[in-house]
Amino acid sequence: MNAYKHTIQDIIYCVVGIAFSGFALKSFLVPNHFLDGGITGISLLTHELTHFNLAFIIAIANIPFIIMGAYQIGIRFAFKTLCCVIGLGLVLTFVPYPLITNDKLLISIFGGFFMGLGIGLVMRAGCALDGIEVLAIYTWRRSSFTVSEIILVLNVIIFLVAALQLGLETALYSMLTYFTASKTMAYVVEGFEEYTGVTIISGKSEEIKEKLVMEMSKAITIYKGERGFMKESFEVSHNCDIVFTVVTRLEVRKLKSLVETVDAKAFVFTNTIKEAAGGILKQHHTSHYKKEEY
Repeated sequence: MNAYKHTIQDIIYCVVGIAFSGFALKSFLVPNHFLDGGITGISLLTHELTHFNLAFIIAIANIPFIIMGAYQIGIRFAFKTLCCVIGLGLVLTFVPYPLITNDKLLISIFGGFFMGLGIGLVMRAGCALDGIEVLAIYTWRRSSFTVSEIILVLNVIIFLVAALQLGLETALYSMLTYFTASKTMAYVVEGFEEYTGVTIISGKSEEIKEKLVMEMSKAITIYKGERGFMKESFEVSHNCDIVFTVVTRLEVRKLKSLVETVDAKAFVFTNTIKEAAGGILKQHHTSHYKKEEY
């Protein structure tokens, strides 16, 4: 039953993602000669220089990366990606999207937004509309560069060619389009609600634990550790409870203030959690905070 539910959910993500990507391309980017990054950007640049059919260019450009994805990620991923690329080609060919605006700033922002939204939704379904991620993973496994560095280099090349062939202004606006698209895609893929993991090391951990649970209604996890090991007294250490909890970004300041009232010398550090899942999530009626149990 769960597999069937996930399959339906993936199909909906793909259909909606393809529709948004087609909307971004035909209503914003293509009529105004704007580019994006990645394989989509290469396809748009090729279309501008050769005037070949964009749907055909996107399909041909992604085929090598679909094959690469079959080896690097899996046959299921490659098949789903192929279906999405074909779907985007059909949408670009047969769906009569209207031209929305000729304002360059609006094109950059909203063209990028809808493009990122579409690609992000397809990625949530476990496949891709742009093969640059597959290429980056393939290259990353064979080099010392990170995936982000590889994608950055490829996009720099795209925008440099765009600046030479289409003009510096078009290239700059296209960079803004790509930036908007990448940020939107990150929100869609990683989750809109950004959580913060907080780790607290203190000699007064018992009081801190009680306040977190009783006053902030937070679930906590305890690690057993040792504190001490100062330069002037390296041999001296004490067993302690290391407290870990998850809060929303708006609660971080409140939590730090609470800890400070108990132990002003407590060591507190935070790290961003893009998406929290599992456990028990309860919505309070009086606020937008969520309560986690893990």
